[in-house]
Amino acid sequence: MSTTPANDPKPRRRIGSLKLLWPFVKPHRMLAVGWLAFLGISSSATLVLPMAVRHMIDHGFRGSSLAAINTSFIGLFAVALVMAFATAARFYCISLLGERTLAALRAKLYEHVIRLDVSFFERNRVGELISRLGTDTEVVQALVGSGISVALRSAVMLIGATVAMIWTSPRLAGLTALVIPAVVLPILIFGRRVQKLSRASQDRLADAAAIANETLNAAPAVKAYAREGIESGRYGNAIALALASARARIGMRTFLTAAVIVLFFGAITLVLWVGARDVLEGVLDAGVLAQFVVYAMLSGGSMMGLSDVWGDVLRAAGAMERINELFHEEASIADPPHPQALPQPVRGALRFENVDFHYPTRPDAPALHQFNLDIRPGETVALVGPSGAGKSTVFALLLRFYDPQHGRIRFDGIDLRAMNLPDLRGAIALVPQETVIFGATTANNIRFGRQDASDEEVRAAARAAEAHDFIQMLPDGYDAELGERGVRLSGGQRQRIAIARAILRNAPLLLLDEATSSLDAQSEAAIQQALERLEKGRTTLVIAHRLATVQRADRIVVLDGGRIVAQGTHESLLAEGGLYAELARLQFVA
Repeated sequence: MSTTPANDPKPRRRIGSLKLLWPFVKPHRMLAVGWLAFLGISSSATLVLPMAVRHMIDHGFRGSSLAAINTSFIGLFAVALVMAFATAARFYCISLLGERTLAALRAKLYEHVIRLDVSFFERNRVGELISRLGTDTEVVQALVGSGISVALRSAVMLIGATVAMIWTSPRLAGLTALVIPAVVLPILIFGRRVQKLSRASQDRLADAAAIANETLNAAPAVKAYAREGIESGRYGNAIALALASARARIGMRTFLTAAVIVLFFGAITLVLWVGARDVLEGVLDAGVLAQFVVYAMLSGGSMMGLSDVWGDVLRAAGAMERINELFHEEASIADPPHPQALPQPVRGALRFENVDFHYPTRPDAPALHQFNLDIRPGETVALVGPSGAGKSTVFALLLRFYDPQHGRIRFDGIDLRAMNLPDLRGAIALVPQETVIFGATTANNIRFGRQDASDEEVRAAARAAEAHDFIQMLPDGYDAELGERGVRLSGGQRQRIAIARAILRNAPLLLLDEATSSLDAQSEAAIQQALERLEKGRTTLVIAHRLATVQRADRIVVLDGGRIVAQGTHESLLAEGGLYAELARLQFVA
């Protein structure tokens, strides 16, 4: 995944990247309308307060009656009540808008990422993707949920206070206007630097998250090799880099904030000093100066709010750049514009025609070369050969995780590239070598094979996979939580769950990748019977390193270096000699 370096003088996307938030905000625009309405009410109430202060100074304390004073303060309290209600309502609207926007953004981003092809996940670390789904979206939510509210409120108050200052005392307002360029200039100069540092800080946090994700998911391996100290050091170094980047960002924002405060309030102090002299000379009323002071403080606070939010805007812009990079990722494996459907009923005939393929990460090492293979409907074909011969590549191409660079693959006469991916993969059941177990119940893990399966169908699949007995022994049986990555199960138990999934799927094409590699001899014998029942009436491809498990296959295809070097039955291949006979000699003699 490409990233923009922190020192890149021409970032591809700046503040304009925030416009990408609009599609996620638009469905909830009524909340935005309510927020704007309440913002107008609260801001108006706030701008009325200085007038009340002037009224009390000029009239309330100059011989007025107690009743007049009471009326003034009751009016002041009424304004405060309106401001309190409108502020609370504004907070509710903008906070809910931020949460809904965040939820929509995360859901859309996850939906997009999960549909990208396998090669994308080979190029990118899961920890970094999780960081973008979590940390980056939270930065954006902070802007939508509060930052925009503060920014717009500050802008409205700044404009309103400025107009009121001009109306109150044009002379003092004119002097105040002289400081505006001095305040805006540091924001423009240092704002871009803050954005770059924000982007770099988020990248470093993603690196640390990736290390944590990798090592925590591999905790048994870390402990087996006593690497706790080493991995803690790696994570600590990543956190130190993230801290250094954050320190630079915080330092720049601190300097920006300090510069704005000094310049603005220094200038305001100078202007008020002039106003105080005018009061002493009788040119200006004390109430007018008090009103101007309050408006000046509101204006200064608004300017501070804008300068502070500007940093949040830059952070959110950096986060949206990273998020947008994911949205711009496109799957190289996609549905065709005009897909062809598999003939019904599906027969399960397969044909590889002059297939050449190399993995994108290994362009100079062909995984399959001039690969030709016909598989009849209902036939059981075993793929054997040394590691790296191309066996797993055959499965990856059938599942269309990749497309061959040359040649084509047909399923019941239809080119795989002409089919919709859900239709193709829906016709295939896979039992992988490394079973994936989710942090869910036993029943839901089996139901991963077919989501609409009933409880009875789930139990029937478990019985057929010889998994029912051990499931019944779990504390909650089929409702037992299996833990993240199935940590509460043995390797053999996880593999039986995978077989139960395949049985439940009931697909016409079955792919078995070392389906009994984690089983003991007794369990393997029972599972082999279950697999024999499963293979009946469907086309089956089996990958196995233990040749004893494939002797019952209708045909054995021997691969070496991405090519088919021999094929036949177990007996004919032994009689022929060659690679298969050598593999058999090494296994059976040993």
